[in-house]
Amino acid sequence: MTQSILSATTEVFNQSPPFEDVDLYSLDRPLTKAVAANGGEGAAAELADFGKHWGSAAMAQRGRIANENTPKLKTFDARGFRRDEVEFHPAYHELMAHSAHAGIHNSTWNANGETAGGASEVVRGAKFFIASQVETGHLCPITMTRAAVGALAVDPALRAKVMPVLGTRSYDPSFAPWWTKRGMTMGMGMTEKQGGTDVRANITRAVRDGDAYRITGHKWFMSAPMCDAFLVLAQTEGGLTCFFMPRFAPDGSVNGIHFQRLKDKLGNRSNASSEVVFENAYALRLGEEGRGVPTIIQMVSLTRQDCSLASAGLMRSGLAHALHHARHRSVFQKHLADQPLMRSVLADMALHVEASTALVMRLCRSFDRAPTDTAEAAHMRLLTPVVKYWTCKSAPGFLYEAMECLGGNGYVEEGILARHYRESPVNAIWEGSGNVMCLDVLRALSREAEAAADVLRGLVEQTKGLPGVVGAVGFIAKSFRQPDAERVARLAVETLALVAATAALNEVSPKHAELFAATRLDANHGNLYGAVDLASDDIRGLLDRALPT
Repeated sequence: MTQSILSATTEVFNQSPPFEDVDLYSLDRPLTKAVAANGGEGAAAELADFGKHWGSAAMAQRGRIANENTPKLKTFDARGFRRDEVEFHPAYHELMAHSAHAGIHNSTWNANGETAGGASEVVRGAKFFIASQVETGHLCPITMTRAAVGALAVDPALRAKVMPVLGTRSYDPSFAPWWTKRGMTMGMGMTEKQGGTDVRANITRAVRDGDAYRITGHKWFMSAPMCDAFLVLAQTEGGLTCFFMPRFAPDGSVNGIHFQRLKDKLGNRSNASSEVVFENAYALRLGEEGRGVPTIIQMVSLTRQDCSLASAGLMRSGLAHALHHARHRSVFQKHLADQPLMRSVLADMALHVEASTALVMRLCRSFDRAPTDTAEAAHMRLLTPVVKYWTCKSAPGFLYEAMECLGGNGYVEEGILARHYRESPVNAIWEGSGNVMCLDVLRALSREAEAAADVLRGLVEQTKGLPGVVGAVGFIAKSFRQPDAERVARLAVETLALVAATAALNEVSPKHAELFAATRLDANHGNLYGAVDLASDDIRGLLDRALPT
């Protein structure tokens, strides 16, 4: 009797198997269709290989271990010499190596640091979207390395020196001068204690020293302190200026970059973020004195794109894990996935992910075509902050809902959803909070009014005949014309995001674009997922498309 009870309590049943050893690309029909619709169909085989690799149990294990073994700051060596090194678990380095090998940090540039062209942004964006579903923290230096090349364009001579190392698909974690390495990564330091987002309030000073500068001051957030070089902002006689600051000075000595501590963050734990003091640190000027913000904005636009991709990827992962669990877990004599109320919740979530996926891939297409297409350039400038605002602010609430689909198992740290939930807020905060995004939209509308109007007209044309679009566009136009437009900017930007998502989805799946418009634009969508009336056929189609059985 006792033995029988013991056996019953130790036997494990009615649990979903791990969502591992899957093809994260081919299983994701909304992603494959969005990639094809935006010019990346030729990379299907490459992306499927990538999806299989990143969907493996081994990669999932690396992501878990890298987050459980957080980075450590080693300020001095055993003899008392200042080193300011950051130590990582090998799992972190393995993730970095796999991302670098796939070119996520540099594939949108050619060997000279110029735009690669074609569908490189779409293909690279799909890889970033997939990798974020496995481990998002290590993608911070991957993002900044890729984005830094955009800022380096203002100094072709410096870019030419850096690209032979930055342009390789090798990852070299050694603590050594960048010019001696097989590959390199780049970080950035912009914000200070007293200013935060208002970088013009920075007080860090740069003084000319021959062809270089010496920088003294601090940064409250220095992202990815393990990197080989950083883009930093400092005040010169000519005003706020951008600089290229390497970890090592030209003579091979450790540069005067002294990390005070690593930030103890809510999420993003595999990645290091730091507070730093510069003590006469060597740096090269990037761009003209006083042009720091225009120089760095080239980098910021690209990092905002990645914030959007990561948030959409996290939501996709949350949906996939929730739906996978619901199909294997039984309750009240039926699988969760067959319970009407759960099906409504999952289908509504799937519709949101479809729209988000289409939207971020459409944004990537605009980055691909902007250098040669003025209309796409305008689309990119206006909609980058719009897309970042909506996707990044959507993610935390969405991932909470995904956790709830798993019940208590979703809340514990052994599962990936708790980590995704802790990870998700950083994308909305990093590279401009929600209010900053709204102000950037207003700024784009005022500076490039006609180009922005053309973008809005294009969205109207792409969504013609879909429910609720006419009223939504009318509201957007009325809101942005108000003298006090800032007061209603959040609602107007969110509405614009919904229209843009509808337009993007209409290119991928017109049926689901109509459903998205009907539930988000033509009616007041409930504040929570599942608070919407979807037909049985629509529910079935969305769930089968989200994760084929």
